[in-house]
Amino acid sequence: MLTTDFHPTGRHFLQIPGPSPVPDRVLRAMSLPTIDHRGPEFAALGLKVLADMQKIFQTQHPVMIYPASGTGAWEAALVNTLSPGDHVLMYETGHFAFLWNKLATRLGLKAEVLALAGTDNGVPASWRHGVQAHLIEERLKADTAHSIKAVCVVHNETSTGVTSNIAAVRKAIDAAKHPALLLVDTISGLASAEYCHDAWGVDVSISGSQKGLMLPPGISFNALSPKAIAASKTAKLPKAFWAWDEIIEMNKTGYWPSTPNTNLLYALSEAADMILGQGLDVVFARHQRWADGVRAAVQTWGLPIQCAENGVHSPILTGVMTPEGVDADAVRKIIYERFDCSLGTGLGKIKGRMFRIGHLGDTNDLTLIAAVAGCEMGLKLAGVKLAGSGVQTLMDYYASHPAAVPLRKAA
Repeated sequence: MLTTDFHPTGRHFLQIPGPSPVPDRVLRAMSLPTIDHRGPEFAALGLKVLADMQKIFQTQHPVMIYPASGTGAWEAALVNTLSPGDHVLMYETGHFAFLWNKLATRLGLKAEVLALAGTDNGVPASWRHGVQAHLIEERLKADTAHSIKAVCVVHNETSTGVTSNIAAVRKAIDAAKHPALLLVDTISGLASAEYCHDAWGVDVSISGSQKGLMLPPGISFNALSPKAIAASKTAKLPKAFWAWDEIIEMNKTGYWPSTPNTNLLYALSEAADMILGQGLDVVFARHQRWADGVRAAVQTWGLPIQCAENGVHSPILTGVMTPEGVDADAVRKIIYERFDCSLGTGLGKIKGRMFRIGHLGDTNDLTLIAAVAGCEMGLKLAGVKLAGSGVQTLMDYYASHPAAVPLRKAA
């Protein structure tokens, strides 16, 4: 008989960088009875979650909520702002930037890719560094005819553990005096790393529910700017389900033109209460503290961190590069089978060269200490020589760097 519970004893350690562990109170919220999505109760829920998401994106402008994954929100951002054959500039920082480019090409856009040249420790250099805003500025200055209609970048690259400076990208576009829209994927960054849609001058921000928002997959978002809304009025790429215009109009009264995923909206409301109740600054500081400790543990092991650029290490995940000749997926397999701990695999151009430790969602210090212990034991079982005990480093770090506030409030 097929079972859906493969972890019969204890709590499974889900340390992938999303979907992240879901808090029990969010799971309980999902179990509430489904209500009429055209009734008055739903309108109150709809207006609340829309206002909550404006606060989390830090915007005064509309936020679209779709019953879809982040991939759907990628497509929605492109089809609402662009026309067939439009030229878009996409910066490759990792596998998800690569996939977004692939999607743009399939939609009939002319996607041009910028990337840092060369290799670094045997992998593409651009996959170990953040967006180099000066390269975007140089390319836009050369585009005197303004054929480039949008610049697409990833805020937190989930495949590599690099968080790029989005404010610098906006500054580069402005310095080039270029009218291109700025589209940003913050699917894994939102509600875990600082993100300011309005202040950073982003035109469309793209996100999903299964990362920092601590929900299961199934909700995605587009946060808009007035410039993006204006562009949507003349964009010619085909769209129906993704179209902003009907959604914006119906959202004014708390409804959607199509059937919403009501029970996930219950969960979103509960998660937003948790996040906003603590305050975004507290949430960001907590993730940064977790990341600093895990990164110190990896450094004690003597293994390279996938992100090689100081100042842009992700607070959401840490990528660990295994020594030459050591299959990172084989190490992950040992850790999963022996210690019931799931780690993120290396994706695309870095498959087999690294694994990813997620430190986001419903987690705490002891969860991460245990996960790092599982990694340390697994690496040793795989024959990897470690320079020191990352577990001891992590324990010492968290003990000497206490959290500023309690990690959670009472449900």
